[in-house]
Amino acid sequence: MYIRRPRKQISPFGVLILALIILLLIVGGYFGYRWFARSGARTSRVITWIRNPTSRQEWAIAAGERCGDAPFILPTSGFIGFLWDDSFRPGHHHQGIDIFGGEDPGITPVFAAYDGYLTRLQEWKSSLIIRVPSDPFRPSQQIWIYYTHLASKAGDSFIHPDFPSGTSEKFVNSGTLLGYQGNYSGDPNNPTGVHLHFSIVKDDGSGSFLNELQIRNTIVPSPYFGINLNARDNPEDIPKCNDEEK
Repeated sequence: MYIRRPRKQISPFGVLILALIILLLIVGGYFGYRWFARSGARTSRVITWIRNPTSRQEWAIAAGERCGDAPFILPTSGFIGFLWDDSFRPGHHHQGIDIFGGEDPGITPVFAAYDGYLTRLQEWKSSLIIRVPSDPFRPSQQIWIYYTHLASKAGDSFIHPDFPSGTSEKFVNSGTLLGYQGNYSGDPNNPTGVHLHFSIVKDDGSGSFLNELQIRNTIVPSPYFGINLNARDNPEDIPKCNDEEK
């Protein structure tokens, strides 16, 4: 004779755990979708550009170009692959823009986007910062323009010889040659793609710059270039003058 065994009942604690797992999957899926919507498409485009930039020249901007009456000129040529507040991983916030030249390290020139006073700290192999005493949009405030990745993966600098380590407060005009795009990351075994990282950094109120690694210390660069460079506002368009998607 077959005897039906009573089904096991899930305990209230088990129900709670199951509900939490489902909730975490929903929340994770939501944030995963938001991450991909904001940065996933751009990551795919960057990979496409790096593999074959000549096939996508319509995506490129040109060094020295000025978009309308924007105060800054574009500091280098290439594809603006990542924007301000992009995210390469959940929780990460990109502090500036990344412009990929599409050439080997040490080839694509980088220029000053605006007049100012250039400093290169003694330990900086690939970085420069330019002090702008009067923000073009807030003349009473000082800002700083930061450039980095101007070195090879081994740390051989591509910065112009006019700006050796230890340079302090050397005036440069807009359009001055600063160096060349590189792929320096600090780890020779894990180089970045060849590009320029550019950001606008806030002053600390005492005449020095804040820590560029924290997005709250940087400024959305969109109005300075006349291009929508805020990842939150521009999830899809390829950044170019007049925000034309090509």
